[in-house]
Formats: sequence, structure tokens, C-alpha cells
Amino acid sequence: MPVKTALTSEDKVKLVLSALEDKKAVDPVAIDVRGRTVLTDFFVIASGTSRIHIKALVDAVNEKLAKKGVKNKRMAGVEEAAWILLDYGDVVVHVFAPERREFYRLESYWTGAEKGSPPPLSPEEV
Repeated sequence: MPVKTALTSEDKVKLVLSALEDKKAVDPVAIDVRGRTVLTDFFVIASGTSRIHIKALVDAVNEKLAKKGVKNKRMAGVEEAAWILLDYGDVVVHVFAPERREFYRLESYWTGAEKGSPPPLSPEEV
């Protein structure tokens, strides 16, 4: 019987970005926060165009990772669907309504947290 290899945080990010792109997420980005927080290794941030779209994005991410044996540890914000957070431990996914994403500006916060911080990673760079 083959040995199942655990996915790295980078592998999970690739799967998340792929799921988001498959469902036409708006501006998905991954931010490497290793060394800046003990909470997680990566944040993946994207927007949906409506509550239904946001829920579809979240469902797609959950399904894609579940197929690889990765279980969601926590999920918050599903009822309102203006900002849904998916916690996979080493990867935390934020799916926003556009106005919430603009208001909270997580990309700016985490990429500007330290002088010389790298910019968010595009899906092609992960």
C-alpha cells in the first residue's frame, strides 16, 4: 500500500488558488507570512462578486482540499458571506465581498508590515 505524503503549505496554496481560479474569484493572491506570525504560513485572499459567488468559492476550496485529505479546521462568516475565513492551519483563506476587502485591506497590512516585505504572490508565482 502506498504511503500518503502530507501536503506542504505551498501545495495547499496551489490547490486553493486553483480552486479559486476555477470559480472565477476576483484578484486571488497568496501572502507568505512565515516569520511574521506564528498563526499560519500563508494567507490566501480573494473576492467574490456576490454572496452566492463567495459561497461557491468557499465550497470549491473545501472540496478541492478535501479530495487531497486536507480538512478545514475552522470556518467563520458563512451566514453573512461578506467575509468567510477558512482555516487549514498552515494556510488561512479569506474570501471577501469587494467592499469588505477594500475596508480591511489585509494585503496592504501584511505586505507592508515590515519594511522591505515582499509583495503578495500571484497564482503563477506560487
